[in-house]
Amino acid sequence: MSTEPPLKAGASKHRTFFERLSGVFHTPTREDFIDTLHEANEQKLIDDSALKMMEGVMQFSNLRACDLMVPRSQMQIVDLSESKDVWLPRMIEAGHSRFPVILDDDRDNVIGILHAKTILRVLIDPTFKAREHLRPAKFIPESMPLNDLLRDFKLERNHMAIVVDEFGSVSGLITIEDVLEQIVGEIDDEFDEVDEDADNILEDTKHGCWRVKALTEIEQFNEFFSTEINTDEDCHCETIGGLIADRLEHMPKVGETIVIEGFRFTVLRADERQVRLLKVEKVPAQEAAIKEE
Repeated sequence: MSTEPPLKAGASKHRTFFERLSGVFHTPTREDFIDTLHEANEQKLIDDSALKMMEGVMQFSNLRACDLMVPRSQMQIVDLSESKDVWLPRMIEAGHSRFPVILDDDRDNVIGILHAKTILRVLIDPTFKAREHLRPAKFIPESMPLNDLLRDFKLERNHMAIVVDEFGSVSGLITIEDVLEQIVGEIDDEFDEVDEDADNILEDTKHGCWRVKALTEIEQFNEFFSTEINTDEDCHCETIGGLIADRLEHMPKVGETIVIEGFRFTVLRADERQVRLLKVEKVPAQEAAIKEE
Protein backbone atom coordinates (compact mmCIF):
# COMPACT_ATOMS: atom_id res chain seq x y z
CA MET A 1 0.00 0.00 0.00
CA SER A 2 1.43 3.36 -0.99
CA THR A 3 2.51 5.70 1.80
CA GLU A 4 2.76 8.75 -0.43
CA PRO A 5 0.37 11.57 0.50
CA PRO A 6 -2.51 12.18 -1.91
CA LEU A 7 -1.99 14.76 -4.59
CA LYS A 8 -3.61 18.10 -4.04
CA ALA A 9 -6.16 19.24 -6.53
CA GLY A 10 -4.48 20.54 -9.64
CA ALA A 11 -1.07 19.16 -8.64
CA SER A 12 1.09 17.50 -11.29
CA LYS A 13 1.88 13.80 -11.05
CA HIS A 14 5.38 14.58 -12.29
CA ARG A 15 7.94 16.14 -9.98
CA THR A 16 9.40 19.45 -11.05
CA PHE A 17 13.13 19.82 -11.69
CA PHE A 18 13.60 21.61 -8.37
CA GLU A 19 11.82 18.81 -6.51
CA ARG A 20 14.09 16.25 -8.14
CA LEU A 21 17.13 18.42 -7.38
CA SER A 22 16.08 18.57 -3.74
CA GLY A 23 15.66 14.81 -3.64
CA VAL A 24 19.18 14.26 -4.97
CA PHE A 25 20.67 15.83 -1.86
CA HIS A 26 19.18 12.96 0.15
CA THR A 27 20.97 10.31 -1.94
CA PRO A 28 24.65 9.35 -1.71
CA THR A 29 25.37 9.26 -5.44
CA ARG A 30 26.89 12.26 -7.16
CA GLU A 31 26.05 10.66 -10.51
CA ASP A 32 22.36 11.32 -9.83
CA PHE A 33 23.13 14.95 -9.13
CA ILE A 34 25.18 15.33 -12.32
CA ASP A 35 22.41 13.67 -14.36
CA THR A 36 19.94 16.16 -12.89
CA LEU A 37 22.22 19.05 -13.84
CA HIS A 38 22.37 17.77 -17.42
CA GLU A 39 18.59 17.57 -17.49
CA ALA A 40 18.43 21.16 -16.26
CA ASN A 41 20.82 22.15 -19.04
CA GLU A 42 18.63 20.44 -21.64
CA GLN A 43 15.64 22.34 -20.28
CA LYS A 44 17.61 25.63 -20.55
CA LEU A 45 17.44 26.19 -16.79
CA ILE A 46 21.24 26.49 -16.68
CA ASP A 47 23.53 27.30 -19.59
CA ASP A 48 26.52 25.31 -20.85
CA SER A 49 29.05 27.41 -18.94
CA ALA A 50 27.24 26.92 -15.64
CA LEU A 51 26.97 23.17 -16.28
CA LYS A 52 30.68 22.96 -17.03
CA MET A 53 31.62 24.78 -13.83
CA MET A 54 29.27 22.70 -11.69
CA GLU A 55 30.74 19.48 -13.09
CA GLY A 56 34.21 20.82 -12.44
CA VAL A 57 33.30 21.57 -8.84
CA MET A 58 31.80 18.09 -8.40
CA GLN A 59 35.06 16.46 -9.51
CA PHE A 60 37.23 18.96 -7.68
CA SER A 61 37.57 17.16 -4.35
CA ASN A 62 38.61 13.92 -6.09
CA LEU A 63 41.80 15.48 -7.44
CA ARG A 64 45.08 16.03 -5.60
CA ALA A 65 47.94 18.44 -6.13
CA CYS A 66 50.00 15.71 -7.83
CA ASP A 67 47.28 15.30 -10.50
CA LEU A 68 47.67 18.82 -11.90
CA MET A 69 51.18 19.89 -10.90
CA VAL A 70 53.91 20.78 -13.37
CA PRO A 71 56.41 17.92 -12.95
CA ARG A 72 59.80 18.69 -11.41
CA SER A 73 61.63 18.17 -14.71
CA GLN A 74 59.41 20.76 -16.44
CA MET A 75 59.69 23.47 -13.78
CA GLN A 76 61.15 26.73 -15.03
CA ILE A 77 63.37 27.93 -12.24
CA VAL A 78 65.90 30.64 -11.42
CA ASP A 79 69.28 29.55 -10.06
CA LEU A 80 70.78 32.53 -8.25
CA SER A 81 74.14 30.76 -8.18
CA GLU A 82 74.36 31.65 -11.85
CA SER A 83 75.01 35.08 -13.26
CA LYS A 84 71.93 37.20 -13.87
CA ASP A 85 73.06 37.33 -17.49
CA VAL A 86 72.17 33.62 -17.59
CA TRP A 87 68.86 33.42 -15.72
CA LEU A 88 67.42 36.83 -16.62
CA PRO A 89 66.97 36.08 -20.35
CA ARG A 90 65.31 32.77 -19.41
CA MET A 91 62.77 34.57 -17.23
CA ILE A 92 61.97 37.09 -19.91
CA GLU A 93 61.56 34.37 -22.55
CA ALA A 94 59.34 32.23 -20.30
CA GLY A 95 56.97 35.12 -19.64
CA HIS A 96 55.71 33.82 -16.27
CA SER A 97 54.96 36.11 -13.35
CA ARG A 98 56.58 33.92 -10.64
CA PHE A 99 59.58 31.60 -10.55
CA PRO A 100 60.88 29.18 -7.90
CA VAL A 101 64.42 30.13 -6.89
CA ILE A 102 67.12 27.55 -6.15
CA LEU A 103 70.86 27.47 -5.47
CA ASP A 104 73.64 25.32 -6.95
CA ASP A 105 71.34 23.58 -9.45
CA ASP A 106 69.57 21.80 -6.58
CA ARG A 107 65.84 21.63 -7.31
CA ASP A 108 65.17 20.31 -3.81
CA ASN A 109 66.59 23.52 -2.38
CA VAL A 110 63.87 26.06 -3.20
CA ILE A 111 64.74 29.16 -1.18
CA GLY A 112 61.87 31.38 -2.30
CA ILE A 113 59.77 32.77 -5.12
CA LEU A 114 60.96 35.53 -7.42
CA HIS A 115 58.23 37.80 -8.79
CA ALA A 116 58.55 39.22 -12.29
CA LYS A 117 57.96 42.72 -10.91
CA THR A 118 61.26 42.41 -9.06
CA ILE A 119 63.05 41.98 -12.37
CA LEU A 120 62.26 45.60 -13.27
CA ARG A 121 64.44 46.67 -10.35
CA VAL A 122 67.24 44.39 -11.57
CA LEU A 123 67.10 45.96 -15.02
CA ILE A 124 67.11 49.50 -13.68
CA ASP A 125 69.61 49.10 -10.83
CA PRO A 126 72.63 46.82 -11.53
CA THR A 127 73.44 46.74 -7.80
CA PHE A 128 69.98 45.45 -6.86
CA LYS A 129 70.18 42.01 -5.18
CA ALA A 130 67.22 39.83 -6.14
CA ARG A 131 67.90 37.34 -3.35
CA GLU A 132 67.10 39.95 -0.71
CA HIS A 133 63.61 40.42 -2.17
CA LEU A 134 62.41 36.84 -2.54
CA ARG A 135 58.95 35.92 -1.32
CA PRO A 136 58.52 32.84 0.91
CA ALA A 137 57.76 29.61 -0.93
CA LYS A 138 54.67 27.64 0.05
CA PHE A 139 55.26 23.88 0.30
CA ILE A 140 52.41 21.38 0.09
CA PRO A 141 52.22 17.54 0.01
CA GLU A 142 51.43 15.68 -3.18
CA SER A 143 48.26 14.33 -1.59
CA MET A 144 46.72 17.72 -0.79
CA PRO A 145 43.13 17.93 -2.18
CA LEU A 146 42.56 20.74 -4.66
CA ASN A 147 39.67 22.21 -2.67
CA ASP A 148 41.95 22.59 0.38
CA LEU A 149 44.68 24.08 -1.79
CA LEU A 150 42.32 26.63 -3.34
CA ARG A 151 41.14 27.66 0.12
CA ASP A 152 44.74 28.15 1.25
CA PHE A 153 45.59 30.13 -1.87
CA LYS A 154 42.71 32.49 -1.11
CA LEU A 155 43.40 32.84 2.61
CA GLU A 156 47.14 33.33 2.22
CA ARG A 157 46.85 35.37 -0.99
CA ASN A 158 49.29 32.99 -2.63
CA HIS A 159 49.51 32.08 -6.31
CA MET A 160 52.08 29.29 -6.40
CA ALA A 161 52.95 26.27 -4.29
CA ILE A 162 55.86 23.84 -4.41
CA VAL A 163 54.71 20.21 -4.27
CA VAL A 164 56.86 17.83 -2.21
CA ASP A 165 56.76 14.08 -1.61
CA GLU A 166 56.76 12.27 1.74
CA PHE A 167 60.55 12.57 1.95
CA GLY A 168 60.57 16.32 1.37
CA SER A 169 61.89 16.16 -2.18
CA VAL A 170 60.37 18.55 -4.72
CA SER A 171 57.92 16.78 -7.06
CA GLY A 172 56.73 19.82 -9.01
CA LEU A 173 54.77 23.03 -8.69
CA ILE A 174 51.15 24.11 -9.00
CA THR A 175 49.59 27.55 -9.42
CA ILE A 176 46.21 29.02 -8.61
CA GLU A 177 45.59 29.20 -12.36
CA ASP A 178 46.03 25.43 -12.64
CA VAL A 179 43.43 24.95 -9.90
CA LEU A 180 40.90 27.43 -11.28
CA GLU A 181 41.19 25.98 -14.79
CA GLN A 182 39.88 22.71 -13.39
CA ILE A 183 36.59 24.53 -12.76
CA VAL A 184 36.29 27.17 -15.47
CA GLY A 185 38.42 25.68 -18.23
CA GLU A 186 41.56 26.98 -19.89
CA ILE A 187 42.56 30.53 -18.98
CA ASP A 188 44.66 32.25 -21.63
CA ASP A 189 46.07 35.75 -21.37
CA GLU A 190 47.61 38.07 -23.94
CA PHE A 191 51.08 36.70 -23.23
CA ASP A 192 50.22 33.06 -23.82
CA GLU A 193 51.67 31.77 -27.07
CA VAL A 194 49.37 29.28 -28.75
CA ASP A 195 51.37 26.31 -29.99
CA GLU A 196 49.22 23.23 -30.22
CA ASP A 197 52.21 20.97 -30.92
CA ALA A 198 54.43 22.19 -28.06
CA ASP A 199 54.77 19.95 -25.03
CA ASN A 200 51.94 17.67 -26.08
CA ILE A 201 53.51 14.93 -24.00
CA LEU A 202 55.21 15.76 -20.68
CA GLU A 203 56.93 13.01 -18.68
CA ASP A 204 56.59 12.82 -14.90
CA THR A 205 59.48 10.50 -14.14
CA LYS A 206 58.91 10.59 -10.38
CA HIS A 207 55.45 9.03 -10.68
CA GLY A 208 56.09 6.98 -13.78
CA CYS A 209 53.41 8.67 -15.89
CA TRP A 210 52.92 11.28 -18.58
CA ARG A 211 50.64 14.32 -19.01
CA VAL A 212 49.26 14.15 -22.55
CA LYS A 213 47.16 16.79 -24.26
CA ALA A 214 44.01 15.25 -25.67
CA LEU A 215 44.64 16.98 -29.00
CA THR A 216 47.84 14.96 -29.45
CA GLU A 217 47.60 13.14 -32.74
CA ILE A 218 47.53 9.34 -32.52
CA GLU A 219 50.47 9.23 -34.93
CA GLN A 220 52.55 11.41 -32.58
CA PHE A 221 51.54 9.26 -29.60
CA ASN A 222 52.55 6.08 -31.41
CA GLU A 223 55.89 7.57 -32.40
CA PHE A 224 56.64 8.77 -28.85
CA PHE A 225 55.65 5.53 -27.08
CA SER A 226 56.65 3.13 -29.89
CA THR A 227 53.10 1.80 -29.99
CA GLU A 228 50.78 0.84 -32.82
CA ILE A 229 47.43 2.12 -31.66
CA ASN A 230 45.03 1.91 -34.57
CA THR A 231 41.49 3.14 -34.95
CA ASP A 232 38.65 1.01 -36.24
CA GLU A 233 37.42 1.51 -39.79
CA ASP A 234 34.24 3.03 -38.40
CA CYS A 235 36.22 5.50 -36.29
CA HIS A 236 37.77 8.49 -38.03
CA CYS A 237 39.60 9.81 -34.95
CA GLU A 238 42.90 11.60 -35.41
CA THR A 239 43.62 12.51 -31.78
CA ILE A 240 44.03 10.58 -28.54
CA GLY A 241 41.11 12.46 -26.98
CA GLY A 242 38.86 11.54 -29.89
CA LEU A 243 39.92 7.89 -29.66
CA ILE A 244 39.06 7.73 -25.96
CA ALA A 245 35.66 9.33 -26.51
CA ASP A 246 34.99 6.80 -29.26
CA ARG A 247 35.99 3.84 -27.07
CA LEU A 248 33.93 5.07 -24.11
CA GLU A 249 31.00 5.84 -26.45
CA HIS A 250 30.22 9.07 -24.59
CA MET A 251 31.86 12.37 -23.78
CA PRO A 252 34.52 11.50 -21.16
CA LYS A 253 34.30 13.12 -17.74
CA VAL A 254 37.03 14.09 -15.32
CA GLY A 255 38.25 11.05 -13.40
CA GLU A 256 37.16 8.43 -15.96
CA THR A 257 39.76 5.85 -16.97
CA ILE A 258 40.20 3.42 -19.83
CA VAL A 259 42.97 1.00 -20.77
CA ILE A 260 44.08 0.92 -24.42
CA GLU A 261 47.02 -1.10 -25.77
CA GLY A 262 48.67 -1.45 -22.36
CA PHE A 263 48.20 2.19 -21.29
CA ARG A 264 45.77 3.54 -18.71
CA PHE A 265 44.30 6.89 -19.71
CA THR A 266 42.81 9.03 -16.92
CA VAL A 267 40.88 12.19 -17.80
CA LEU A 268 42.31 15.15 -15.85
CA ARG A 269 40.56 17.99 -17.66
CA ALA A 270 37.46 17.98 -19.83
CA ASP A 271 34.44 20.07 -20.65
CA GLU A 272 31.06 19.35 -22.21
CA ARG A 273 32.56 19.35 -25.71
CA GLN A 274 35.95 17.67 -25.52
CA VAL A 275 38.71 16.14 -23.42
CA ARG A 276 41.56 18.51 -22.61
CA LEU A 277 44.26 16.74 -20.60
CA LEU A 278 45.07 13.10 -19.82
CA LYS A 279 47.31 11.22 -17.43
CA VAL A 280 48.86 8.21 -19.12
CA GLU A 281 50.38 5.25 -17.28
CA LYS A 282 51.76 1.92 -18.43
CA VAL A 283 49.98 -1.06 -16.89
CA PRO A 284 51.20 -4.64 -16.47
CA ALA A 285 50.38 -6.85 -19.46
CA GLN A 286 48.12 -9.16 -17.43
CA GLU A 287 46.12 -6.28 -15.96
CA ALA A 288 45.88 -4.58 -19.35
CA ALA A 289 44.46 -7.75 -20.92
CA ILE A 290 41.76 -7.95 -18.23
CA LYS A 291 40.86 -4.26 -18.49
CA GLU A 292 40.58 -4.31 -22.27
CA GLU A 293 38.30 -7.36 -22.40
